[in-house]
Amino acid sequence: MRFAAIDIGSNAIRLLIADILRKGVQVQYSKNTLLRVPLRLGDEAFVKGEISEAKFEDMVKTMRAFRDLMDVYKVSDYMACATSAMRDAKNGKQIVQACRDVGVDIQIIDGSVEAKIIYNAYLSGVMDKEKVYLYVDVGGGSTEVSLFAKGELKASKSFNLGTIRILDGQDTPEIWQDLKEWVKTHTSDHEEVYGIGTGGNINKLSRLVNNGVDKAFGYKKLQGVYEHLKSLSLEERIFDLGLRSDRADVIIPAAEIYLTIMKAGKLRNIVTPRVGLADGIIQQLIRKNYVEIISN
Repeated sequence: MRFAAIDIGSNAIRLLIADILRKGVQVQYSKNTLLRVPLRLGDEAFVKGEISEAKFEDMVKTMRAFRDLMDVYKVSDYMACATSAMRDAKNGKQIVQACRDVGVDIQIIDGSVEAKIIYNAYLSGVMDKEKVYLYVDVGGGSTEVSLFAKGELKASKSFNLGTIRILDGQDTPEIWQDLKEWVKTHTSDHEEVYGIGTGGNINKLSRLVNNGVDKAFGYKKLQGVYEHLKSLSLEERIFDLGLRSDRADVIIPAAEIYLTIMKAGKLRNIVTPRVGLADGIIQQLIRKNYVEIISN
């Protein structure tokens, strides 16, 4: 059995096709195919308030291609979720209808739903019930921040602050201040707070900080990598560091957001489990189809 997840973000669109594996009543998945299309819908949605006709057409073409691939791979079930850019675009609903016409049904979800999907995918099973965690997901159009204590969600908020918005000059001092104040308010009663970061940018930053090794890192190490990235030109980030062109520009504002949150919350360190919305969607599909999976 195979499931598919489509993550329609502000910077890129991803298709994850996963093989569903069963051993008795235990079910897990293995990533079969992962495709990423850097449409960068947020460039237009955040500045102009709508997605242009050209990108509208590219979006529909991408969904048609994804539909064909899901058919070829014989995908049993799928879920497609769109986030900040599609929420902000005035013609988002028209795009959803056009994509439905080519066989892909898209749900436009808010930041809190996105955070819950990712939490259910991974975080709920690995959090130490004795620790306090600040979960952070930085996207192109928004940043989701959630506080967990004793294994329970205590507070959560989505901020209209993301990497594409910053690059396009759509951030304001007020939204930065709101982010810092929220983090300070919700972490001030706790002596030690640990960070969990998800998304492509923090995954890449973690690799740069730790020379490719998966382990926690602190504020000073991230600050050092941030300063190094800023000292390089866009071309040097691409050629010297091997960053994709659509990652080489957004990684700097992403680091700025994470540094701001780590400082405001006095985070002890941050870990990057390398899961995202697509992983959460696959887990959600497993729960939805669980009875069918274990009966086969």
